[in-house]
Amino acid sequence: MNSRSGRAPAAPAPRRERIADAALTLLAERGMRGLTHRAVDEAAGLPQGSTSNVARTRAALLETAVQRLAEREAAVLTPHAMPEVPTEGTGTAPLPDDAVAAVAEALSLALHRYLSRHRQLLIARYELALEATRRPELRAVYDRAGRAFREPVVAMLAAAGSTETERHELGLIAWCDGVLFSCTAGGFHASVPTRDALRTSCTELLDGMLRR
Repeated sequence: MNSRSGRAPAAPAPRRERIADAALTLLAERGMRGLTHRAVDEAAGLPQGSTSNVARTRAALLETAVQRLAEREAAVLTPHAMPEVPTEGTGTAPLPDDAVAAVAEALSLALHRYLSRHRQLLIARYELALEATRRPELRAVYDRAGRAFREPVVAMLAAAGSTETERHELGLIAWCDGVLFSCTAGGFHASVPTRDALRTSCTELLDGMLRR
């Protein structure tokens, strides 16, 4: 037990998690060429061969990284902070009267948190997204992870009054992705937009889509 705080020290992360986190860090710092089993062992502070025991091939290592990316993004995007939407057969409460404001509030929170606290995670995501265009098996894993975040957006759009959710989903997700990329690796990388600015832009986009 920690004598100063009176609490036991935190347990070390499971080995697979440590390996996956080290892989994401390497992707952000060194790019795809810097991702090797040996480099992951060193970055994770594990004996040589540890990464090979968890993910024997490079393809398996990349899939492990994508799965861990989805887990960490789930924490960043905080689904519990998103406005709830009614679903058939459940008692879920509907969105507030001003549904557009609720969606803009939730998305601005997620975007600002990502840009201000998790830029390395974004860079790792871009590396993996590009690699997925050349590896069909990785593409399947990447797309499957992405669906978990797109489905709530479709539900929120429908609750906000969209009658063309597929088209509006594309526009809204593309806007979010564009903001993240531009403010991380593009022409606006030097500063993070305020949450108020993100909320206003998102509201304007949704107002135009829904023709309020």
